[in-house]
Amino acid sequence: MSKVTEYFGSKVFNDAVMRERLPKETYKAIQRTIKDGKRLDSETATVVASVMKDWAVENGATHFTHWFQPMTGVTAEKHDSFISPAADGRAIMEFSGKELIKGEPDASSFPSGGLRATFEARGYTAWDATSYAFIKEDVLCIPTVFISYSGEALDQKTALLRSMEAINKQSLRVLRLFGNTEARSVKSNVGPEQEYFLITREMFDRRKDLIYTGRTLYGARPPKGQELDDHYFGTIKARVADFMKEVDTELWKMGVLSKTEHNEVAPAQHEVACIYNTSNISCDHNQITMEVLQKVAKKHGLVCLLHEKPFAGVNGSGKHNNWSISTDTGMNLLEPGDTPYENAQFLLFLCAVIKAVDEYQDLLRISVSSAANDNRLGGNEAPPAIMSMFIGSDLSEILEAIEKDESFDSREKDVIKVGVHTIPKFSKDATDRNRTSPFAFTGNKFEFRMPGSNVSLSCANTVINTAVAQVLMEFADELEGAEDFEKSLHELIQKTYREHKRIIFNGDGYDDSWVKEAESRGLLNLKNTPEALPHLLDPKNIKLYETHGVYSETELKARYHVLMENYCKVLNIEALTMLDMANKDILPAMSKYTTVLAQACTEKSIVAANIDRVYEKETLRKLTATMTAMYKQSRKLEKDLLDAKSITDITALGNFYKDVILQDMKELRIPADEMEMIASSEYWPYPSYGEMLFSVR
Repeated sequence: MSKVTEYFGSKVFNDAVMRERLPKETYKAIQRTIKDGKRLDSETATVVASVMKDWAVENGATHFTHWFQPMTGVTAEKHDSFISPAADGRAIMEFSGKELIKGEPDASSFPSGGLRATFEARGYTAWDATSYAFIKEDVLCIPTVFISYSGEALDQKTALLRSMEAINKQSLRVLRLFGNTEARSVKSNVGPEQEYFLITREMFDRRKDLIYTGRTLYGARPPKGQELDDHYFGTIKARVADFMKEVDTELWKMGVLSKTEHNEVAPAQHEVACIYNTSNISCDHNQITMEVLQKVAKKHGLVCLLHEKPFAGVNGSGKHNNWSISTDTGMNLLEPGDTPYENAQFLLFLCAVIKAVDEYQDLLRISVSSAANDNRLGGNEAPPAIMSMFIGSDLSEILEAIEKDESFDSREKDVIKVGVHTIPKFSKDATDRNRTSPFAFTGNKFEFRMPGSNVSLSCANTVINTAVAQVLMEFADELEGAEDFEKSLHELIQKTYREHKRIIFNGDGYDDSWVKEAESRGLLNLKNTPEALPHLLDPKNIKLYETHGVYSETELKARYHVLMENYCKVLNIEALTMLDMANKDILPAMSKYTTVLAQACTEKSIVAANIDRVYEKETLRKLTATMTAMYKQSRKLEKDLLDAKSITDITALGNFYKDVILQDMKELRIPADEMEMIASSEYWPYPSYGEMLFSVR
């Protein structure tokens, strides 16, 4: 078998391939585009396209596609072959620079939030040259943005790239203040961790709710769940290990830096983590990872569930977003240094993140909002919906000392003056990790733990990049005109920490007392999507995005509509699925079972009047009562779904689904789960939680 190093990136048109195959001048031109954002001229694009096509064909590709990420949460692609007709009746393989740089998929059927009318079909895909093209199943995939005819972003990536430009610009301004003239660019970097469940295909195919919605809408808790903590980091079963091995192989071929894999907390739950890369590449790679997980699972007779809460009562699945910023010279700006100025620079960037998270906590919450993630946040290893930051005791004490002009500890004679005295050295891992914190500092990066397992990470990173860029801009504006830089820097850090330390919480985010404390601090507690989404259109947030050219007000209004509409549609599908399962499967099955019980009672009484019929009679009574309750609740849900159709305002509709439909669904589930606990498994129409969670052996 080939070594990993021999086939890693073999399906990627990466820098090594370009350096080897492109003419020198063409290679230099494409590097200027990738590193400096220079526009690629048509002549250079034509050369790149020809070489890219030859490489792709040599590696088995017959088609190409502009691979993009519309506002559906998944990727999209339209395949075109390289074949063109020749004069002699044969076919030749062609691929032009124009086809490389720009495509024109139909934009009318993708969510646009009103940006495009149905009859306005034109949309454009444009090559993101900073993210390498790759081959997937004999198709050359070219990562692109997706925009409308009039230039509005119709995808997730366009805004992310804009936000990366914003944080690059403002970070360089700050670095210049510290005398750094070497750095030419600053990139935001991401290392994603992806959680998922694996169940057998047989179990999946027997559950309508999993097929239609990705999660179980009914299901009683099994005798054993995750309470013994025996699955977490446990020995990986052979079948799962084979699956993971193939996933790694496929990801490595496409240049995805899959690094870590292990069993997660819940039975049948697992995780794969990738090494850091620039934000846009990591987001692309995470989309590839989710697709590979699902496709490889099918080959092994399994199904990969990426829903945030596929099973009630056990751990939900998230996607931890490890975020940092670094220069092109290799300096991590969230890495504490050894000299006074390095310490001061680190503290300024740290304070920028603290202020950004505090002032834009609503946007961070919105970036992870969905009907699915609402089921997860706040329980079983997921952080609460309240935004807060964990920075550890050492950093907290240092910032407190700076704020009060005090020494760091009793051994320090001098008070801390940023840029004058060396800040006492502290260990990167001086404190334990806080798994309940939504936004935790973990040594030289921040771990944003709120994103759900099935979302695009582009949304969260767009918010982080833009919010931090805004604060860095404010810092640069203040410090660039300062007469005494060191004094102004010290006062700026003092002021920033004093005004925004409310967002820092190093305690247990699951504790009920934190909810009250957070409220007293003035922190937002946006418990669900309809509560969070309206803040997207707050004046301060519109101003933020427009200032940095990330979103226009029109684009934000469109996204609000798309997100709220998606929330309503997801719950509508789930509600209809519950009714389908109740009316066609559960109630008929229990009717048959109660008939059997009634017949048993009658037959026993005929044989002998004194025969004990307690089990049959008591079970019959319980099932009949719960069947009646379930039937009545299903009728209520049907009525409320009809009422929902008359609501035309999308905000009002979202609140109706949250307040009425969601409650109906919860009430409908209760009698069903009660019946599953007492009914014969022979008659229950669906695999149980126990069967699904422990089916992979």
